[in-house]
Amino acid sequence: MIPRRILVRCAAVLVLSVGVTACATPKLPSFFSGSKKGKGYQGPGKRIDVLTAEQKLEVSEALKGVGFSLPAPQTVADWPLPGGVPEQSIEHVDAAPQFQIAWRRKIGAGESRGHHVTATPVIADNRIYVMDGEAGVSARDLSSGAEIWRVDLSPRKGRDREAYGGGVAYSDGVLFVSSGFRFVAALDARTGAQKWRTTTPAPVHGAPTVSGGRVFVVDVGDQLSAFDTTNGTEVWDYQALEEPARMLAASSPAITGDTVVAPFASGELVALRATNGNELWSDVLSFTNRNNALSEIRDISGRPIIYRGDVLAGSHSGAFAAINLRTGQRRWSLPITTITTPWGAGDVVFITDQFGKVICASRESGQVYWIVDLNAAVKKVKNRATWSGPILASNRLVLVSDKGEAIALDPQNGERKASIKLGSSAFLSPIAAGGRLYVLTDEAQLIAIQ
Repeated sequence: MIPRRILVRCAAVLVLSVGVTACATPKLPSFFSGSKKGKGYQGPGKRIDVLTAEQKLEVSEALKGVGFSLPAPQTVADWPLPGGVPEQSIEHVDAAPQFQIAWRRKIGAGESRGHHVTATPVIADNRIYVMDGEAGVSARDLSSGAEIWRVDLSPRKGRDREAYGGGVAYSDGVLFVSSGFRFVAALDARTGAQKWRTTTPAPVHGAPTVSGGRVFVVDVGDQLSAFDTTNGTEVWDYQALEEPARMLAASSPAITGDTVVAPFASGELVALRATNGNELWSDVLSFTNRNNALSEIRDISGRPIIYRGDVLAGSHSGAFAAINLRTGQRRWSLPITTITTPWGAGDVVFITDQFGKVICASRESGQVYWIVDLNAAVKKVKNRATWSGPILASNRLVLVSDKGEAIALDPQNGERKASIKLGSSAFLSPIAAGGRLYVLTDEAQLIAIQ
């Protein structure tokens, strides 16, 4: 298992080094040149390039200077799932208009050699529920961050005494927890008391998604399992192609009605019946790039979103696509390497790529309105930030980075509007509720932004 932080940096170094060597033109023997003066092939027929250039992402000429529509910001009281709702898609939230830190609280164990903070917080009933790097789950007051209750769910013995990953989700007074310690559990959200706990066949690094009386999780063996919310009994499972090379981060399924869309480390994106697990359609978000060996890692580590009839998702392998939810047909695709969740809003979708570029693309056609490179001013690869997000809040596009910064961009053109020093690296995208944004950092610092 390659930690995401290391993998991201290695990928950037590899692309840069291969790109430099690929630009050098080897000296060919004279019989290839067709001329002693090196004028190239002079024989009959038309010369064609056997090695074509890789597809390049560029701003559409037709959309330069063209505006687009965004929905007005809406007040959000709760954020019960990692993506806010089962579709993992909320258009525009009214939050953090001042863009200033209101408070910060340490919530438990942060990043260490064997532990990582991977669980996006969730919010319900004026409480924010968080999970630290060692499976410590707590409920905190939403306005102040004060701890209400805390439980340690890590095992005291056995082979899984050290593990990482997992997440939390809330539904109807119950907090559901998935864990790298190979279990899914349900806690009373009011007290933290355990209601049930079910062992999973493999560690779970992503958060659960809850809908229609079922808890859905994807484990590191690329198995999607559905559990009954009342007692933890497994209702059905679906086995995708198992992929041993994967990211540290993990994703969660998106659900609408009776359709669940699950992402896997193999690059597979599969739609199934939520009631019985029958497959409806599948696609593979994979694009092998001869200039980047790490494109062989096809992991979909950002959550897919379901937005206005489409599934929007991207992979580490360099493919981002809009797929018709009903038919499974691709409407368009773009050559984007991404490890974060996209954000759909109105006419557009915002995507952050692995190298720090933020892309605004037409939701209808996939044509690109603008691209902003957040690492443009950074010369050394090792100093470049990895950015997560975005979230559209109060007419700002907000992202966080592993350099400990939160920034706000103008969604219409990508212009930087404001920034905040978080004091710690952050890989988890912000969430919103009650007029504030909340960020959980790698050092397990919960930060409220007003």
